Amino acid sequence: MEKIAIVGCGAYMDSGYGCPGEWRCLKAAALGEGNIESPSQVLAFVKCECPGRSLAANTGLAIKMSEIKPDKIYLSTCFANAKPACPYTDAQEMAKILENKTGIPVLAGTHDYH
Repeated sequence: MEKIAIVGCGAYMDSGYGCPGEWRCLKAAALGEGNIESPSQVLAFVKCECPGRSLAANTGLAIKMSEIKPDKIYLSTCFANAKPACPYTDAQEMAKILENKTGIPVLAGTHDYH
């Protein structure tokens, strides 16, 4: 079973912009649906908090604290496809930062649920 970490947009989850929280991402991981190719074990779920400066450090800490290195990191669908878009960074830029910090591949989007 693949081990993954998920990064969600805190503004979406906290403000009700169409993401009720992490349950959709967790469902996709458990069932191997959407962009997650097979059922996966979620080792960490990290919320990006505006303006995103601490995301790389917080993700690194979550991985360290779990004591298990994930195979992949997924930017949640609400993070990768935010509408309105994040005023501080874009998902591709954040993916590069996370990959450089952790050495783990980062993929955009977790699910296709509406």
